[in-house]
Order: sequence, then C-alpha cells, then structure tokens
Amino acid sequence: MIKIGDYNKLKILRKTSIGYFLNEKEEMENDILLPFNNTEERELEVSDEVEAFIYKDSKDRPIATLKIPYAKVSDLAYLKVVARSKIGCFLDFGLERDLFVPMKEQCYLMEEGLSYLVYVYEDKTSRLAATTYIEKYLKFDHEYKVGDEKEAIVYGFQTNGSLMIAIDGIYKGVILKNEYFTKVTVGEKLSVRIIKIYEDGKIGATPRKKAVDERKTLEQIIMKYLEEHDGFMEYNDKSSPEDIRLVFKESKNYFKNTLGSLMKKGLIYQDKEGTHIK
Repeated sequence: MIKIGDYNKLKILRKTSIGYFLNEKEEMENDILLPFNNTEERELEVSDEVEAFIYKDSKDRPIATLKIPYAKVSDLAYLKVVARSKIGCFLDFGLERDLFVPMKEQCYLMEEGLSYLVYVYEDKTSRLAATTYIEKYLKFDHEYKVGDEKEAIVYGFQTNGSLMIAIDGIYKGVILKNEYFTKVTVGEKLSVRIIKIYEDGKIGATPRKKAVDERKTLEQIIMKYLEEHDGFMEYNDKSSPEDIRLVFKESKNYFKNTLGSLMKKGLIYQDKEGTHIK
C-alpha cells in the first residue's frame, strides 16, 4: 500500500515525455508520476526500483520525488514560515510544494520568516499538513543526565511564565520562570543545561551558565557598564529585582553576590547613591 508523506519502494514501470511512472507491482492501478525534475538527475531505467517520497500536488494527485524533504508524516520538524494567508501558513518543506498549517492548527500566531517546531500529519483528504499542537507528540524516553548541555526549541509558555521546550526538538522539557531573564519568543532556539530530570522523564533545564561561569560573565558586564557610564551606576545591592532583571538580565541574588565579589577584589565600592569604580 502506498504511504502518502513517507518513503515507498516502487518499481519504474514506464518512461514518458514528462517523467517515469511508478508502482509497487505492474498489475496494480493508479501509477504514480515521478517527474524528471524530481529525479535529482539520477540515471534511471525501466524496471529499476527506487525509494521515493510520495506527496500530493496542487491537483490532489500523488507525486513521487527522489528529493529528501525536511520531514515526513509523524515527524516533529523545525520549519520556516514562507507565506501567510487568511486560511493558514505555508512552511518550507524542502519540496516544490510547501507544507500547510491550517489556522485552526496554530495555537499561536505564526510569523512569516520565523521558524517553529511542528508535527507533520496526513489530513482527512490524504494531503500533508502540520500543527503547532505538538505537546502530545514529545517523548520522555531519553538518556540525558544532569549537567548535559543541549539545544532546545521553545514551543509555548505556561500560565506562570515558565517556558515549554523541546530538548533537541524531540523531548519534553521546561525552563522555570526564575531560570531566564531575557525576552524569549515561541520558536526560539536556546542553548540549555539540564538541571533536573523529573519522575515522569520530563527535563528541567536552564539557559544560564554554571554559577562560577555566570558570575565571571556578570562581573565583566558590570565593569563594562561602569566604564561606559563614567565609573558610576545607580544600581547596588539595594536595587529592586525588577531593575536588575531589566538592565542586567540577571537575578537580584546573582547580582548582589557578584557585587560582593567585585568589592572583595577592590574593584568597586557602594554607597547609598549606587556603585562606583575605585
């Protein structure tokens, strides 16, 4: 049986002026066209067996290609929006025909030019489509360990502000609200470090560096800020967490500890007005 949206081993039955016609067996009906521009310039002969990806063209006819799409049915894939319309979005799929995301399958507004994690499926008319409702397709059966550094894709936000992420685009994870201090958008890729494995296998992660590395980086940021502002800033260990988060993209606790480290090194001093370079 021919599988739409997947690879099929098919036999070349005949060659015509527009391409090759394929099927599983000679006696079967509804041969599938492999256009010449879909052969990847391979030299093919009648009776050859090829592994072709099958999809439907604009007239709902099955079409074969030897090109490799970015994903197949039942895959999670990180794809770029190339066009929007009133009925949905179109994603670059790696083939001549783009992959459609119906408006009802968008749990957030997809923007042209940006990429998102989607799930590829075959709709009721046997056409390929994609959805942003991906959570139920994420996996838990990983072998990651605490301390592993991975790539994550943001696919949503929890009501408390925590980030819903897919580690390596496959495994379910979360970044708690107190673990990130910069603006993050759906579809964004983050470099993360695994800090917890929950009982169900869900992964707790952070985009922050290890404490010692993060403090060193923050020390450099604070000193640069002071140098660029004539050796003074209005922020000190009494400043509000909101101000620290806004200006330095860091927690109040880390900021306070870093100021203490810089004072011990004799590089700065504080007063009620703020912080000064010595």
